[in-house]
Amino acid sequence: MIALTIDVTLRQQAFELHVRESSAVEVLGVFGPSGSGKTSLLEAIAGIRTPDAGEVRVGDRVLFSSASRINLPARERHIGYVPQDALLFPNLDVAGNIDYGVRHSRRALAGLPQLRSTLIDILDLGPLLARRVQKLSGGEKQRVAIARALMTQPAVLLLDEPLAGVDRARRDRILPYVLRIRRDLHVPLVYVTHDEAELNAIADRVLHLEGGRVVGSAAAP
Repeated sequence: MIALTIDVTLRQQAFELHVRESSAVEVLGVFGPSGSGKTSLLEAIAGIRTPDAGEVRVGDRVLFSSASRINLPARERHIGYVPQDALLFPNLDVAGNIDYGVRHSRRALAGLPQLRSTLIDILDLGPLLARRVQKLSGGEKQRVAIARALMTQPAVLLLDEPLAGVDRARRDRILPYVLRIRRDLHVPLVYVTHDEAELNAIADRVLHLEGGRVVGSAAAP
């Protein structure tokens, strides 16, 4: 569990995102319809988009502050980000994609083999290691992308609708892998979705966005 403070205003042409939230939970769910600002919020946390004003803080570490003129580059934020399109490297097999995360890991090299083994077990990737990413299903690609992000030892893992392209039957099989990350690795998650069933299964607290504004913030049911 880690405290996450988000107080940002981000303008994109006619759209304006304004979010103010401070939570200390294992999983913060972000819920809302398409176009409500969910992805823009994640990109502001990750350092992909720069807010016009506000602050982003993880624990006591300030990632962005317009008042203090702090804006850490994405590579220095220690944030793991898995976008809707997993963006795996097509020239690498599954093992190569997972190992790419080693280059940006904050853990000593001596501890990486155990971390790698743990992630392969949690995400059930052993049978896929030699497979080319072009031959993976949508759900398999997401599991590989999650493993790659976790190999960097992030302070927070951002998941942008990780099950959006997966049918309900496969979604029900993949969600337990995400729950194992929460249970076994204790990495705080910001989990974006428009599916209430997913939120009920995984989130401790839910932030509800509509039109770039927070219309609800409460403990998950």
